[in-house]
Amino acid sequence: MTKTMLLLADGFEAVEASVFSDVLGWNRFEGDGSTEVVTVGMRERLRCTWNFSVIPEALLDEVDVQGFDALAIPGGFEEAGFYSDAFSEPFLDVIRAFDAAGKPIAAICVASLALGKSGILKGRRATTYNLGGGKRQRQLSDLGAVCVPDEPIVVDGNVITSYNPSTAFGVAFALLERLTTSGNCTEVKRLMGFE
Repeated sequence: MTKTMLLLADGFEAVEASVFSDVLGWNRFEGDGSTEVVTVGMRERLRCTWNFSVIPEALLDEVDVQGFDALAIPGGFEEAGFYSDAFSEPFLDVIRAFDAAGKPIAAICVASLALGKSGILKGRRATTYNLGGGKRQRQLSDLGAVCVPDEPIVVDGNVITSYNPSTAFGVAFALLERLTTSGNCTEVKRLMGFE
């Protein structure tokens, strides 16, 4: 059984978080049964971008990061306070620990900016939110990443990044394939109606 940490910053976008729990959850019940997702946050109650609350299963300071096999991070909105958590040292330290261990890291949309802020994207290919005049992609480049503006999903080694919410399922399936097999991922896609 592989265990994925779904790391939630306050102000995260719910749809970008739910794809990880859905895809890896479908795999657990309908695929090869090998995946588990644990929601982790820095506070006992998190507010999503669109103002409903979520209670994570565990607090970051209570978990052993080494006990997880993969990291998934949804993006969020600056206006909802996303970067307060996502750019904090405890949050960035988690990213650094997963990267140092070579474990898969999947980030949707602006969550890749937290990866950039952590320093793990220096000289590596990545992407982030691609609309709004390219502001976020310039920010990612300024953090040292080699920004790939026109690819919806970019994979560089153990890191998967994407450029907007429309890519969310694709990122979750890319993570599932990393954690299981291509054949298993294809079967879960079929069962979910994507194939």
